[in-house]
Amino acid sequence: MELRDRIRNRQARIGIIGLGYVGLPLAVEFAKAGFEVTGFDVDVAKVSSINKGHSYIGDVASEDVAAAVKAGKLSATDDMSKLHDMDAIDICVPTPLRKTRDPDLSYVVLAVDAVRARLKPGQLVILESTTYPGTTDEVVQPALEEGGLKAGKDFYLAFSPERVDPGNPTYTTRTIPKVVGGVNEISTELAKELYGSIISTIVPVSSTQVAEMVKLLENTFRAVNIGLVNEIALMSHRMNIDVWEVIEAASTKPFGFMPFFPGPGLGGHCIPIDPFYLSWKARQNGFECRFIELAGHINGSMPAFVVERVSEALNSQKKAINGSRIHIFGVAYKKDVGDMRESPALDVLELLHRRGAVLSYTDPHVAVLEHGDFSLKSVPEADAAGDDIDCAVICTNHSAFNYGEMPKRFPLVVDTRNALKNIHAENVFRL
Repeated sequence: MELRDRIRNRQARIGIIGLGYVGLPLAVEFAKAGFEVTGFDVDVAKVSSINKGHSYIGDVASEDVAAAVKAGKLSATDDMSKLHDMDAIDICVPTPLRKTRDPDLSYVVLAVDAVRARLKPGQLVILESTTYPGTTDEVVQPALEEGGLKAGKDFYLAFSPERVDPGNPTYTTRTIPKVVGGVNEISTELAKELYGSIISTIVPVSSTQVAEMVKLLENTFRAVNIGLVNEIALMSHRMNIDVWEVIEAASTKPFGFMPFFPGPGLGGHCIPIDPFYLSWKARQNGFECRFIELAGHINGSMPAFVVERVSEALNSQKKAINGSRIHIFGVAYKKDVGDMRESPALDVLELLHRRGAVLSYTDPHVAVLEHGDFSLKSVPEADAAGDDIDCAVICTNHSAFNYGEMPKRFPLVVDTRNALKNIHAENVFRL
């Protein structure tokens, strides 16, 4: 087959639609492997940055982008007409939720429409955006077939869920096993061939729906278990039990237990959102995901609990939230990244703001924070003076932070991440 040969000979031209946390690392890996890669994005700032050899993603070095651009293996454009020149097209666009908690496939639909207008025989199209089971077969395939070409015969179609873990130096695009499922056997085989050129382990499954469900199971597994441990944390607080000590002791069991940790809430694009894709699809089939919905409710209540702990901490010093100077350490959704998507720190800040707190924050990865009706700039950790702060709240425990004797620097600390586990003092309030 011509496409298979072009992939094996590194002659296949690859297009990546969506140059964010998923698309850019993928584009760079294909370029490193010798493919000619074109990135497509409607954000002209991203396009310009890549063409200048600059990376805006923490896990992708600018040196790698610059080398690929200089070698003529990587370029970016907002001109979707060039999709016609591609042999394989990867769609890596966002799939958020609407305010009603229903899936928002508008970005996927726009990307598919752009591909459909330039689709040609022999192309391979792969959707990577996280979505509900059936999206590839029910939404993408019919749209692409409107021009008369048939999936699995005239062109090839597959789904392969992204598994990006921002800030993780151990598991990268190349080392994380890749699940692929096509609309037919040849589509699966071609997707395997393409990804196998840059990824060490490929896991084929029997259909696009299985591949779509794999991603939702992975993230729902985490959401539900985090919901469980968050509920245990709430319960332990009521019973005056140190939940962190409980988890540490339970983790010594060599079988049947996997540690999860409580926190101020869920963040990132996947875990707070993907379970709702699954429960939405289940409702379409007459099934109610009560367990998943309950976990979402518990996780969603954690920012309010953090604010309750701040109130308790201030009350211990006969102070109120209103008028108190509260400093947040870490506003990104996880440590060592600047990703603000669905960050629970935003909810904590908003709730404190509504109650009249005077807010500031430190985050080495987020220089400016604009949310709702307030705008803040990150304060260097060394300049976050204890005398000027009534209470500090650790929302994200970045590796760059050097807390030192935190209770001595600040009169009160609310620690949601067990960052001060070796500091035992009355003025440290844990989750």
